[in-house]
Amino acid sequence: SVGEGVTDLQPGDHVLPIFTGECGECPHCHSEESNMCELLRINTERGGMILDGESRFSINGKPIHHFLGTSTFSEYTVVHSGQVVKINPKAPLDKVCIVSCGLTTGLGATLNVAKPKKGQSVAVFGLGAVGLGAAEGARIAGASRIIGVDLNSNRFEEAKKFGVTEFVNPKEHNKPVQQVIAEMTNGGVDRSVECTGSV
Repeated sequence: SVGEGVTDLQPGDHVLPIFTGECGECPHCHSEESNMCELLRINTERGGMILDGESRFSINGKPIHHFLGTSTFSEYTVVHSGQVVKINPKAPLDKVCIVSCGLTTGLGATLNVAKPKKGQSVAVFGLGAVGLGAAEGARIAGASRIIGVDLNSNRFEEAKKFGVTEFVNPKEHNKPVQQVIAEMTNGGVDRSVECTGSV
């Protein structure tokens, strides 16, 4: 269902929730370099809706907080319209709900921010869902070498399907991984994308 004032979505639209929402109006939303929306940016402190700070659902009479503005672990949720994105209704919902923001985050970071050029080399650190998306973005951009870096060597076979051409497991080397990559590439890659989630 769609609340009052929402004009860009209709009941029955297929959507995916996004915890880094976009109001579509602030300077960040109009920037090509940032998606940290002033209104809907990630906020672990906010437990209710932006309009009034109140929760829109409960269990056994107790309010449930709106985690990251999406609350996707609940059976039903209420979100700001800027925290969903409309998708193709032909996309299978049982598949896209699992992929959701993981692949698109890596893909978007590579194509829209790193912007590798055809023939360049790219290193992708971390080959989870985000890293596989980053590798796919590098493949789409035409990168000639896509070096996947991960502590789990079992990920290389799956990563090949997303364009990874070479693999480095830092645990298998007795020198820093950046040195290994620099030696492999005669000085370093043209672009690198960090997808490990490790501060």
